Amino acid sequence: MFFEITAIIGGAILVGRRVYQDQRVNKSTLVNALTKHITTVHTPTPTNSWVSELQAQLTTLTGHKRRQQMATIAGSTAPSVEERAVLRLLRIQWLNIGIAGLSLLYSPLILLTLPGSIYSLIPAYRLTYQSFKERRISSYVLDTILATGAILGGYLYTNVAGLWMFTLGQYLLVKSQNNSRQSLTNLFGELPRTVWVVVDDQEVEIPFDQLQFQDLIIVTAGQMIPVDGLITSGVASVDQHMLTGEAQPVEKCMGDTVFASTVVLAGQIHIQTQKTGQETVAMQIGKVLEQTADFQSTLQSRGEKIADQLTLPTLGLSALALPTLGLSSALAILTNMFGYKMRIYSPLSMLSFLNIASQQGILIKDGRSLEVLDQIDMIVFDKTGTLTIETPTVAVIHTFNGVTENELLQYAATAEHGQVHPIAKAILQCASERDLSWPRMESANYRIGYGIQVTLADDIIHVGSHQFMTLEDIAIDADLADIQKQCHKQGHSLVMVAHNRTLVGAIELHATIRPEAKQIVDELRHRGLPMCIISGDHEHPTNALANTLGIEQYFASTLPEQKAEIIEDLQQGGRTVCFIGDGINDSIALKKADLSISLRGATTVAQDTAQVVMMDGTLGQFMSLLEIGKHFEKNMQTNLSISTIPSAICIGGVLFLHWGVTIGVLLSGTILFVGMGNGLLPLFTYKEIEASKPSQRKC
Repeated sequence: MFFEITAIIGGAILVGRRVYQDQRVNKSTLVNALTKHITTVHTPTPTNSWVSELQAQLTTLTGHKRRQQMATIAGSTAPSVEERAVLRLLRIQWLNIGIAGLSLLYSPLILLTLPGSIYSLIPAYRLTYQSFKERRISSYVLDTILATGAILGGYLYTNVAGLWMFTLGQYLLVKSQNNSRQSLTNLFGELPRTVWVVVDDQEVEIPFDQLQFQDLIIVTAGQMIPVDGLITSGVASVDQHMLTGEAQPVEKCMGDTVFASTVVLAGQIHIQTQKTGQETVAMQIGKVLEQTADFQSTLQSRGEKIADQLTLPTLGLSALALPTLGLSSALAILTNMFGYKMRIYSPLSMLSFLNIASQQGILIKDGRSLEVLDQIDMIVFDKTGTLTIETPTVAVIHTFNGVTENELLQYAATAEHGQVHPIAKAILQCASERDLSWPRMESANYRIGYGIQVTLADDIIHVGSHQFMTLEDIAIDADLADIQKQCHKQGHSLVMVAHNRTLVGAIELHATIRPEAKQIVDELRHRGLPMCIISGDHEHPTNALANTLGIEQYFASTLPEQKAEIIEDLQQGGRTVCFIGDGINDSIALKKADLSISLRGATTVAQDTAQVVMMDGTLGQFMSLLEIGKHFEKNMQTNLSISTIPSAICIGGVLFLHWGVTIGVLLSGTILFVGMGNGLLPLFTYKEIEASKPSQRKC
């Protein structure tokens, strides 16, 4: 009767859901559908329609339909090896269910379920044997004892129902994991099958896989950029959200780099192909994500560790119940083993949160980092490139020999026009903010590391360092030499400017604090998290930055290897350290920290040594990362409660209400699906939050 009731209720839910989805169905149709279903339960032979119906419903439940459609378009619908194995076991369980239904009419038929049950338990027996070889008792020992006890005790109906529910749970888990992995690895969407290229001044459509290095392709509004390349003409607004997490589109023009899997929202651009296929940044990130998603063994190790630790207590309670309450009660305890289902819940939760992080532009390369996030109690910032950005700020303009600030800035902008290094960008930005214009130079002579000399119609301009002026035999005023010493002492830069071989002044440049740095530091302080700065820069600028941001502790003039030593000292003092660096000269410190975060961004993700990469190259998503860690830990604690509290209830029911194995299996199956729902809940909740946000208007 247990099987009969379970089958009727389960099938009624499936039929009811199907009818509910079609709002045009009337009450009589619903009654007829349910009547037909109940009649089918008693039919002497299992039908393929049952299996097809269940698979269709599970496909809808796990969101697998779209993935199947995409796979069909791509010419491949083959499931994974793991999925095929579980599906094979599920078919065996459905066969056993059908046999069990027939046995209600002729009871000896229930014995025909034994071969399928024993075959389904071979993996558990193998794992039990392996654990004995390793001289340990794993939770798989309880699997084999439970199944063997149910078979030997004659609880064959219960055994069939229990194996069916457990295998169905495994099937849902594999489907959900594959769906999560697919969402991660296909995060950047499907690349186009064909592209338009310029050949002999003609636009020609060719298959995507025929693209070559330096081919010139055309991308217009609404299209996905299929390659990494350089814009040779045109202007476009590009959505890079899926690649970098940037909320706002980025304006791109001639000379800018664009990446595959980003989308042109407005405009049209010609792109010279630099990387295609597996070489693109998006595909490199996809490879990292695929490796990240392949965490099942690592993730299960946490769940299995909990389950293994609770194996002996569960086994002991079952052994005590056997002589006093009987075999059925002893088996009931085994069906609700303490912490057992953490083996399933842990990887499912981890994949959900990895998916959420990726959709926010946070690439977690090591899934175990999620477990560390909530334990962090010390944030260590590298100064240059992390709290400050590459492009400095023009702070002071020093003038000599009767030249005004604007004239001096005009000379400097004339020389630096067309240069792309940070100092040139700072000077040109300041000149633009003052609405200055500058003439075109006739020739330029650039000395790497020193400066630049440009020639105009009647003038020669030199812009560069103290050494550059000395090499060009340009005299340096004593006052300016003093300013140079003071700037060097404070860690600032000084760019000297000469007009017709006469020094006319200098531009003092200060490091630019990241726009988001102050807010992030304030939020961390509000949370009570201690922070410090590590910098290879001088004492004065490091101290000034620490005071500006409100960070009390800092270390100045540190070499890369010394940064790692500082982190080790903090760890020996009992701190769990999160180190945030730019990933360039911080590789040693990144490896030493409990959690390492890099801001280098998407272009360097394959070479980055950090465990977590902020894809937009800023600190903007750091607080979101901490929230993800907090919610992940909360979700895991809920998983543990779902996995252990029902065990206590079951034991209480066995001791005081004399529950048997049938009730134990029903309780275990119900809790299995509740825990899996908890593992998937964060992903669905995040999707609902994203869906509720106002959509951005796309041109």
